[in-house]
Amino acid sequence: VQLQASGGGVVQAGGSLNLSCAISGRGFSTHAEGWFRQAPGKEREFVAAINWSGSTTFYEDDAKGRFTISRDSAKKLVVLQMTNLKPEDTGVYYCGSAPGIFTVVSRYDAWGQGTQVTVSS
Repeated sequence: VQLQASGGGVVQAGGSLNLSCAISGRGFSTHAEGWFRQAPGKEREFVAAINWSGSTTFYEDDAKGRFTISRDSAKKLVVLQMTNLKPEDTGVYYCGSAPGIFTVVSRYDAWGQGTQVTVSS
């Protein structure tokens, strides 16, 4: 499976961005996808995940109510809609594929290249 993340950019605090993860190869209809963020000098941390059918989602606490993860099966995309962005949301955002919804990096077996999100105060 191959994943390609896009949609990052520079936005002011309170603004919005939509990240997309295009998925090709095996696994779109059988795997879950997750979004992780890695800030400079920090470990990659979980943000949100969605199961293979889109029926189940899971968010880290600070993302709840601000971020929405969804999947477009026709386009084989997983989208992370981010609103009310904060400076602490800044980092490189990676999408990953896993056999289920997991919050730990080690359970993901494929990753996209990452897209930079910068939120200015």
